[in-house]
Amino acid sequence: MSEIQKAAAAIAHADALLFTAGAGMGVDSGLPDFRGNEGFWKAYPPLRELGLSFTQIAIPRWFREDSELAWGFYAHRLRLYRETAPHAGFQILLQWAANKSSGAFVFTSNVDGHFQRAGFFAERVLECHGSIHHLQCAEPCCEEIWSADGIEIDFDESTFRAEPPLPQCARCGGIARPNILQFYDGQWLWKRTKSQQRLFDYWINQLGNQELIIIECGAGSAIPTVRATGEELQKHGATLIRINPTEAQGPLGTISLDSGALSALRALEAVLPAAPPES
Repeated sequence: MSEIQKAAAAIAHADALLFTAGAGMGVDSGLPDFRGNEGFWKAYPPLRELGLSFTQIAIPRWFREDSELAWGFYAHRLRLYRETAPHAGFQILLQWAANKSSGAFVFTSNVDGHFQRAGFFAERVLECHGSIHHLQCAEPCCEEIWSADGIEIDFDESTFRAEPPLPQCARCGGIARPNILQFYDGQWLWKRTKSQQRLFDYWINQLGNQELIIIECGAGSAIPTVRATGEELQKHGATLIRINPTEAQGPLGTISLDSGALSALRALEAVLPAAPPES
């Protein structure tokens, strides 16, 4: 039996599905994954001139020291995520979830909000690194997190510097920032993600002995949060299907699909109705 057939059989017999996703999930929608400096600088040429890598620009201090540079980077990402449509693989996952007695949950490190855009209930999505569609005070002066809906930030596409006015905290009047966990970030407010975590923990616990299948899409090992979450559940009896074009291997028992997310999901969808029963 091929790995695709094994994965399809597991999905067919699942009671519940956990979709875990990293940056590779968005690549098929046309989003950059920031893999390596060259890939990042291709998406953000002005930052090459400044010698700033992704890990050097995505840190809280820029909101204090150069808020126009910080918001130029995030304003571009906010516009990109708003204007880019989630690829067809999201709908495939939604259809699979609808046929399971305990449905599905999403655990993702992506901050683009595309699972919700695709139709997943917000109550069934855990964004472990936060969301670009929510803001907080950069200090922060308070625990408030608010929606970025209606926020429009102009920026110079030749320099990726934002143009005032920039988003402000309504409480202290200081600069606001996305409610995203950045690198070396001691200012991130995580109460929204913590609330999502409680819902996720409840869902996992109420499954009991039901058959849980984890479908991991595009999660790399450089920031291993997503991979580690699936592997921990695998230790407790869940089946892990890992979809990744370069890092599909996993612990013993992992079903590894060396592919991008969309192509693998389409391949699974094509054979799923005829998936052979478990022996």
